Amino acid sequence: MDRAYLVGGCVRDALLGVPVKDIDVEVYGVSYEELCRILGKHGRVDLVGKSFGVIKLRLSDGETYDFSIPRRDSKIGQGHKGFEIQFDPDITLEEATARRDFTINSLMWDPRKGELIDPHGGEADLQARILRHTSDAFAEDPLRVLRGMQFAGRFDLKASPETLELCRGIVDSYLELAVERVREEWFKWASRSTKPSAGLRFLVDSGWVKHFPEIEALIGVPQDPEWHPEGDVFVHTCHCCDAMASLPAWQNQDEESRIVHMLAILAHDFGKPETTHEAERKGRMRIVSPGHEPLGGPLSENFLKRLDAPNAIRKRVPPLVMNHLVHTQPLSDKGVRRLARRLHPESIEGLCLVVTADHMGRPPKPAAAPESVECLMEMAKELSVYEEAPQPILKGRHLLAKGMSPGRGMGRILDAALEAQLEGEFTDMEGAEEWLDRYLH
Repeated sequence: MDRAYLVGGCVRDALLGVPVKDIDVEVYGVSYEELCRILGKHGRVDLVGKSFGVIKLRLSDGETYDFSIPRRDSKIGQGHKGFEIQFDPDITLEEATARRDFTINSLMWDPRKGELIDPHGGEADLQARILRHTSDAFAEDPLRVLRGMQFAGRFDLKASPETLELCRGIVDSYLELAVERVREEWFKWASRSTKPSAGLRFLVDSGWVKHFPEIEALIGVPQDPEWHPEGDVFVHTCHCCDAMASLPAWQNQDEESRIVHMLAILAHDFGKPETTHEAERKGRMRIVSPGHEPLGGPLSENFLKRLDAPNAIRKRVPPLVMNHLVHTQPLSDKGVRRLARRLHPESIEGLCLVVTADHMGRPPKPAAAPESVECLMEMAKELSVYEEAPQPILKGRHLLAKGMSPGRGMGRILDAALEAQLEGEFTDMEGAEEWLDRYLH
């Protein structure tokens, strides 16, 4: 190989001191075919990115690396496929890095010399936490705006004025984007952010928040200053998302759960714009939002539907939104059991995360979980419904064993049994059989 450099995110992450997951290598001075032949001597070669000059190398120990040759991209049509790509192994480093989206991603590392190559000032921007486009070619792929959103959230970056101006100039090109590409950037924001509010503010400052009306509607919606001294609903949502990202319990979850709980706290007040008004409470006028919980459920569903989110996520987020104030009401054993069933396939454990982040998002009020959440957690754990909903004790096989025939009658009995179980009329199989005898006779 003539010249090979580490490029992009791996260099950026190494400079930030965060774990490097994906290694990208760009090779100069060889053709695509030559690179395939050379890499084939070291492991299994996968040509999944052939049209973009990318080769994935898998070593015998399971490690994978992405190799590519430099290219020139020319915009010839709409969408991410509307590019004419020309591979040029002799392109200069300055030209090759200029096609990257942001200066912080245009960095290169020469492993032979141990030198950082920085043609566009990416290291200085990274140190100053500035998100700056590398060149005017940025506007050729509108997805880069949403990449900016998730980068801002992941690394707590603030976009430069000229980058924001460029983003505002291509705001209508959002319609060119395939929904799966939009979803991918949102999920990266939701699962990897350290300062998610920076991503949301980037959306607003760039004008791209118009494409997410549920979020845009939060801006300027007032809240009662006694309960929410931090400001309007959008400001509150930003604080709540940052609070979620700070919770060790959120950080230590699997990726899908991090996505679910971050999107749930993002959406938890989607119902406030339509329900907020002034009303007299205890002899004084207050800003209130009655009914915003149940209204927020369908709004969160619409948001997720437009992202074409997987069903597993679409089923988990709305119940959290629709129950995020349940802890403010008196709780009983049967109420907690029913809550666990309403949340399914989510859990009271997940709800407690959302409620905690909601309560922490009201500075300068103390950033801590409310006592009511601690009470809910203890009750749910005692009832063994903290991590999952109660499962029916009495099941169809038990009725079949008693000689009953499948059908609607059996279904009605099982429904009644589950209601009795949730009410606390029985807690084990012996009690279930006694209940069944009483029910039938």
